[in-house]
Amino acid sequence: MPLRFGILGAGRIGKVHARALAGDGGARLVAVADVIPAAAEAIADAYGCDVRSIDAIIGAADIDAVVICTPTDTHADLIEAAVTVGKAVFCEKPIDLDAKRVREVLKVVAAEKGTLMVGFNRRFDPDFMAVKAAINEGTVGEVEMVTISSRDPGAPPYDYISRSGGIFRDMTIHDFDMARWLLGEEVETVQAAASVLVDKKIGELGDYDSVNVILRTKSGRQAVITNSRRATYGYDQRIEVLGSKGSVAALNMAEANIEVATSDGFRRPPLLNFFMTRYVAAYANEIAGFIAAVTNGTTTPTTGEDGLMALVLADAALQSVETGCAVNVAQ
Repeated sequence: MPLRFGILGAGRIGKVHARALAGDGGARLVAVADVIPAAAEAIADAYGCDVRSIDAIIGAADIDAVVICTPTDTHADLIEAAVTVGKAVFCEKPIDLDAKRVREVLKVVAAEKGTLMVGFNRRFDPDFMAVKAAINEGTVGEVEMVTISSRDPGAPPYDYISRSGGIFRDMTIHDFDMARWLLGEEVETVQAAASVLVDKKIGELGDYDSVNVILRTKSGRQAVITNSRRATYGYDQRIEVLGSKGSVAALNMAEANIEVATSDGFRRPPLLNFFMTRYVAAYANEIAGFIAAVTNGTTTPTTGEDGLMALVLADAALQSVETGCAVNVAQ
């Protein structure tokens, strides 16, 4: 019997997850909710599901799991409400912008013996999964250094920046999760630098648009993360892992994997320019992983603890920028 789903939030990420659920034989989309009726109705019309209120979906006997795609400040309360009535929960990152509140949520999930998966979709990208496989198989030997480049084609709207929690909690948080996953060890210290180089208005809103972070584990493994809110050439997503036996790298994804050579030189198509096109396969794999975990009663591929640790690293990075010093994560 397919796992029966309700989607809370019918914005652009809600649409992505609706498409993923519709394409997975192990799932059936039963209902969707959104404060904007037209948004919910668009998904309902596309996939033949009901439009219900959030409370109705959480309390419904014909729904086994919910996908939370609502604004960040609603995530914690919705997770608690859903696990308390026995629903499995997939929640877009972050659980909350406050690590203390996240810990409270995880205590509720544990007390209810609930299932919670946090949406770190990049772990499920086929190329990044191949990088991880090369590490696990010992192809590159012991991991020594990880380099992650993640740059957006352009900054998000100002109203989003003002409520995002800042670049470390909104953007770099994905890379913190990837670094933990690839390093294979927990991070001990965080050193970060941040500037406003793209748009001074972002600085006026209390945020940064250009950051670099160095992570170091107890054994000395390092990860370097570079983020920018501006990449005029497209959505820049690259990873390299250096190991004792060699290296493995995931390169950028272009609109087509071709190269044209003429007397004028060599030309390649431009990079994909939007995260929802770059990570289509990742979102589908992510939902499939959640469905498999719930169906089989196993641990989800990414957990609430992963969400907490990525947020802790984001907080440490901001503290490092403010103090100019490396921050010990345990403190």
